[in-house]
Amino acid sequence: MKTEQIVLAIDGGNSKTDVMLVNAEGTVLSRVRGPGASPQTVGLQRSLDCFGELASRASRAAGLSGEAPFATHTAAYLAGADLPREEQILSEAVSARGWSATTVVANDTFALLRAGTSDGIGVAVVCGAGINAVGVAPDGRTHRFPALGRISGDWGGGAQMGGEALWLAVRADDGRGEPTELLPAVLAHFGATSMAEVIEGLHFGDLDLGVAQHALSPVLFEVAAAGDPVAARVVARLSEEIGLLAGVSLRRLGLTGQPVPVVLGGGVLTGASGQLLADVERRCKEVAPRAELRLVDLPPVVGAALWGLDSLGAGQAAEAALRGAALPAPAAA
Repeated sequence: MKTEQIVLAIDGGNSKTDVMLVNAEGTVLSRVRGPGASPQTVGLQRSLDCFGELASRASRAAGLSGEAPFATHTAAYLAGADLPREEQILSEAVSARGWSATTVVANDTFALLRAGTSDGIGVAVVCGAGINAVGVAPDGRTHRFPALGRISGDWGGGAQMGGEALWLAVRADDGRGEPTELLPAVLAHFGATSMAEVIEGLHFGDLDLGVAQHALSPVLFEVAAAGDPVAARVVARLSEEIGLLAGVSLRRLGLTGQPVPVVLGGGVLTGASGQLLADVERRCKEVAPRAELRLVDLPPVVGAALWGLDSLGAGQAAEAALRGAALPAPAAA
């Protein structure tokens, strides 16, 4: 087994890091998973240390030495690589670690786009912990958003949805907001008898606000699907935002008059109702009538690996092998 025929694929998300080694034939040699290590969250050095440790574990799991270099090419698609300047800093830092002869670092939304297309051309919107979108035209032009939260105009993502569920439940309880079935649903989620109990738990740290927001996102969608109008308005707002992200990219890249894939992914969207997806498709087709909506539930690390195979010059057979592989369950840290 030659290391020069291997791709080190890294999907570095906010909540987890997924690492695979894949050879030039598209065979998955190993797959491991560790904690989220976004550079924006844990810092550059801790992020790289986490990625390096996982790469070493993946190497050992593949029957290799566990020592760098692990592969000929590293394809790292990371949350937190939101601006070209960040991508450059991260690329230089990863290259300096000596994990492979060549390195590409880009935002993780590009990995979703590649996972949902055969050539990385189209528009992708990811809605997981946060929300982001990217578009790539046939001539190589790209369109993207900073995706830095509220300061860059963002709205949406699992944390936002869960936060809205909590906010609406509190206001329904204290009289500032409309009655909503989110109130009993949130109480049931926490096993609490009052919103005061929940609020105090969050305030004093007995309950983790970040964890709570993510966990409440599915509650919001369940209540909306059951017909609650307050929760349904939030879901409608999300479909509008997803349509806006895709529509802006389609317009800016001049893709409104041609067949173009619009790839959706991330935990919020892969678990979304058919109504949400139908609303998003309608909004996309209002901008680009020949757009094709694609919901992708492949792990984003597969998209990273596909970009890596492209860099190795692997052909369609390797891509087909990787897409058709029964991926091993990631070994947890």
